[in-house]
Amino acid sequence: MSTSIALFVLARIPVGLFKHSLSICRALLSDLVSDSERPLVMGHFNAASSVGFILGPVVGGYLTEHEGGFYTSSFTCASIFLINAGLVWMLPWSEALVHLNDTNSSNNTSKGCHDNNCRKLVQNGTHADKQNLAETDSGSKAPGKHRGGLRWREVSLLQPAWKQLSSVSSKIHTVASSDMWDLFLVRLLMAIAIMLYYSNFSLAMEERFSLKPKVTGYLISYSSTLGALAGFLVGPVTKLYGNNMPALLLHSTVLTCSLIFLYAAAPSVWQVLLTSTFFAISTSIGRTCITDLELQRGGVQASGTLIGAGQSVTAVGRVLAPLLSGLAQEFSPCGPPSLGVVLALAAVGLLLIRIPKWDGRGLTKVVKLGKSK
Repeated sequence: MSTSIALFVLARIPVGLFKHSLSICRALLSDLVSDSERPLVMGHFNAASSVGFILGPVVGGYLTEHEGGFYTSSFTCASIFLINAGLVWMLPWSEALVHLNDTNSSNNTSKGCHDNNCRKLVQNGTHADKQNLAETDSGSKAPGKHRGGLRWREVSLLQPAWKQLSSVSSKIHTVASSDMWDLFLVRLLMAIAIMLYYSNFSLAMEERFSLKPKVTGYLISYSSTLGALAGFLVGPVTKLYGNNMPALLLHSTVLTCSLIFLYAAAPSVWQVLLTSTFFAISTSIGRTCITDLELQRGGVQASGTLIGAGQSVTAVGRVLAPLLSGLAQEFSPCGPPSLGVVLALAAVGLLLIRIPKWDGRGLTKVVKLGKSK
């Protein structure tokens, strides 16, 4: 409904602020499921979201072809967001809150730590969980409050705004000053490497193999479909590794690096097709692994902050990747993936150095947020 460029730019601001529903869902899922079930649930969630990325461009392109297609697609998107809001309103948030508190309480009391700072976190978390449970029970006994969504909002909205802001600021400072810099750096390096693989893909296929855009589109759709299906492989693969997420992350990173190298040196389209097949699988597994590791080391208490920080790191990669891709493309059509190989090798080297240090910090490689000693 924008009638000018200025209004169109202003309309993009709230969209950019409130469109992060996938990140919010990941944070919520990490709170609602146990640590052992998290990789399986995250894999299924990534598979479902990948289906949306496959169907979205197809439906959007079909609607845009007709007269007034942009307005039709925009109103369709707005309607879907309204439907999502209605579904969220209908969810049984009270039961989810009780389950969340029970899970956090059991996790905090069952997990041991080696340092005093971590022990204080466990005690404080257990005390907070008991307090939240008492508030929930008292709220459930009050008359006229049987609607699940209302009780959830009362628990959060009754807190003073300044208290919530200070809590968020404290969590952000804790993440920034923690020893999780290695995970965030690996995420940044691999994000740029993967985006360099996909950047100028159509142009590279046309220059290297004289491939038509239509065939290139089929190849991209094939890779996206495999990425969606690969989400269902995360659970079985995690069980195969015995929930050893650092080892799985290292192996998936090595595989991704090798596939980018094979793509850069591919002499034919068939080798590109082969690399695309396994590339979609390795990136899907690696994305789930690094998210699970961030939540393991940071704890579920800061799950929203951790996932938000991870998304911010990925956003930085999205900003840097086009610039690096354009510079590398000036030298050769194989320049962007070749640069991606270098960055992926740096991520592999960082993992080889840091993973042994993760082993010595706590039980089953679990490290709470805190400054390195």
